[in-house]
Amino acid sequence: MKQLINCLLLSLLFSCSLLQKEPDFILENDHLKIGWELREEGYKISEVAIKVEGKWQTLPNTSGKYTLIRAETRPEERSEQPYQTTTGQKFPEEIYKYQTEHWKEQVNPVALNTAGETIEFFPDEAQQIGENKVQFKEKTDWGTVMITWSLDPKYPQDILIEENLEVSRDGYYSLSSPTLLTIPEADLEWATVPGYFHGNKLESNLVLGYGYGNGVPSSPIIFSEKTTTTLSPIISSKLGFTLALISNPELGRDPWKKDQLTHYDWNVGLSHMNRNSELTPSLYYPVLGQYESERKKGESVEFGFRFSLSDRDWFETLNHAVYNVFEFEKGLRLRKNSQSLSSRLNDMYGYLTDPVTSLWRIENFEGVKIGAQAYLGGVVGSDKDAMKNADYGAMWMLANATGSSYLKEKVLPFALNFKLAQQQTSEGFFQGAAIGQYFLSKPKIFVEEWGKMVEPIALTYYIMLDIGNILLFEPENEELKNRLNLGADLLLDWQKEDGSWAVAYSREEEEIFLELKDFRPTFYGLLVAYRILKDQKYLDAAIRGADWYLENGVKNGSFLGVCGDMRYAPDFATGQTAQAFLDLFDLTGEEKYQDAAIQAAKIYTTYIYTHPIPSQETKTVNGKQVQDWEIAQAGLSFEHGGTLGSANFHGPILLASHAGMFIRMHQLTGERIFADMARSAAIGRHAFVDEKTGVASYYWKAMDNGPGPFPHHAWWQIGWITDYLLAEIEMRSNGKIIFPRGFITPKVGPHQSYGFEAGKIFGEKAVLKMVPDAVSVSNPSIEYVVASSEKGDKLWITLLNQENEIVNADLEIDFFALEGARVSGVKVLDHSGNTIVQQKTIEEWTASVPAFGLVIFEFTLETKP
Repeated sequence: MKQLINCLLLSLLFSCSLLQKEPDFILENDHLKIGWELREEGYKISEVAIKVEGKWQTLPNTSGKYTLIRAETRPEERSEQPYQTTTGQKFPEEIYKYQTEHWKEQVNPVALNTAGETIEFFPDEAQQIGENKVQFKEKTDWGTVMITWSLDPKYPQDILIEENLEVSRDGYYSLSSPTLLTIPEADLEWATVPGYFHGNKLESNLVLGYGYGNGVPSSPIIFSEKTTTTLSPIISSKLGFTLALISNPELGRDPWKKDQLTHYDWNVGLSHMNRNSELTPSLYYPVLGQYESERKKGESVEFGFRFSLSDRDWFETLNHAVYNVFEFEKGLRLRKNSQSLSSRLNDMYGYLTDPVTSLWRIENFEGVKIGAQAYLGGVVGSDKDAMKNADYGAMWMLANATGSSYLKEKVLPFALNFKLAQQQTSEGFFQGAAIGQYFLSKPKIFVEEWGKMVEPIALTYYIMLDIGNILLFEPENEELKNRLNLGADLLLDWQKEDGSWAVAYSREEEEIFLELKDFRPTFYGLLVAYRILKDQKYLDAAIRGADWYLENGVKNGSFLGVCGDMRYAPDFATGQTAQAFLDLFDLTGEEKYQDAAIQAAKIYTTYIYTHPIPSQETKTVNGKQVQDWEIAQAGLSFEHGGTLGSANFHGPILLASHAGMFIRMHQLTGERIFADMARSAAIGRHAFVDEKTGVASYYWKAMDNGPGPFPHHAWWQIGWITDYLLAEIEMRSNGKIIFPRGFITPKVGPHQSYGFEAGKIFGEKAVLKMVPDAVSVSNPSIEYVVASSEKGDKLWITLLNQENEIVNADLEIDFFALEGARVSGVKVLDHSGNTIVQQKTIEEWTASVPAFGLVIFEFTLETKP
């Protein structure tokens, strides 16, 4: 019987093989093959296969359908259709003035992919052009479409496609990429339009999916390139393959085309679905009603892009697009400093110790003098009287490293009073909470950024992190310990059974924003409490919160932002998530937290612009001649992107809080994209720096406007630059030069404080020092960090080369300003601590530093009598 069954099976297989028809046309290399058959509808894709571990894997759900979109007149640019959250609330509420009108533009018919009429077709003509090309042709009522497919000889996973439409009727036209194959919802492993969303499940609510990126939108949205960070929608299947579409770089808009802002132009549309709502990466060019979409009879449209199909995951595919198509390394190689970050720290020190330029203010509040900087940005209820402090860790770090009497006597005491006044100590539901980020000096009240509410994440930020960072420098301050304890206990009280927290509470003590989940590292406040107060219950609760966030947020690609004025659109809190999980891993040794940190960091790479490709083209900015790479968006992160974020209006930001974390991720994983993105944000950004203060603009759009309405941002810049430089030193020395890290800064990203205790330089204890103008390096591509021994008998100056070639530089050092001592000997050490040069004394010091390397000058000083 068994033999009979086997014979029948073999007969069936043989019969099936006889019925299989060879494709009419085929493209094939050692990695993939695509075949077409002529059927009643036209030429359809009959086979797509990729080679996996030496064997061909045939992929299902092939198609080959094309879509042409046309409108007789320009489509509407706004929609008045009302939208609601999952709880039935109008979205967005009128109070969110930055979003209300913008949302109407984001849900117009073009963006929702409902504008115009369509012609769908399988081409009826085809011809093979040599071994490597197949050309298709289709005559429609609107014009003739020619499509050429070829395999990329350099990247075997890529299929190059050129479409050309010759128009036969006047109108507005948009070409869509063909559907190579579709991925059923059940097979969805991961999908992303970088800058908008990343996830593994569909979300039908437009506000959650399209507005927040909490889930993959279930409708075929066409996403704008304004906040798309890499022009490549990517989908991974559970069947073990990833399919991406990558736009030809030259099609994308140039945000500063020649001498004015062109960030708002929309040339390319991206989607994770075709017009029929089938999961498949899709591109649209031109976008209907936008740039060059209007065409007269006889005119043509050309559209070039590539499919990338492989057994790699979404992150490897993203790397391919970033490096091999958008030439990210080329942009980095163009970057050169006009001023070192180390020199900028000196300039910002001067700015921050001048109460006039830094807009430092002291006000009376309930009989106590509190100090903060003026805040001229948007705060609900403000009458140009808002005040705010930013990075308390950086404030105490700078005061400690410089020994500045001004900071220690005129700033820190009043900033501390501000912090104490910010926390509610009276009994009640909010006892221990931060009652507001901002102080309004006219009504003398603390308020939140956007509305009357109190947030658990604000408790983590403005109580736990700020007080925790101060306590690292003042470990015996009992009042601060009590305040930290008060905040930690409230976080415990507010923690839900599942480990999560509410997004916010109204002043009436009711939970609000019920449609959103707290996909943010709120748990980190309890980690701070554990490190300072050593109470196990805080670590246990932090772990419960982290576990909930890991399972419900990180694994699903769902995140939430922390900026109230943008209604919590996902932002730099995603970068903080990576560092928060990394710090939890350091405490617990649990591998799942390290994995979560890496996953969050990989996702955060999609918050970094990688287009357009920087060049040396001369452009004019506010009357100044600059080269394109100097003002390039590529390499910069956004504050918040996606549908709702500020990047839609202002472009990315210059505050690179993620840079140090990315260097740590590179050290951990070996993924070059982390180091390259960190350096691209940090190096050669002088076009955005105010010459007088050393402070960079916040938003890209502001160019070199300096601190502008945000004077407190200089503290965050002090913080991220220090974190980045010390992360580079630790990595480049293979961990032989290391300084203890404090806690994450509130709000803007994952950079951490330093200087509260000694680090180690090749095994010797070392204390960070900063004496403005005591060290000068002739080449701005060389960064420097100064440290001294605890006894004061040694001084180390670590030099970092920020170019990809050997760089020489001269040093000038004022030893009396640094240590008040003479030099009795000097060694030049390499990254491992080996002596390169040793002399008793020399009057001039010259350094030769390897490409992206470091050397250390170790000075022996005469001991003081």
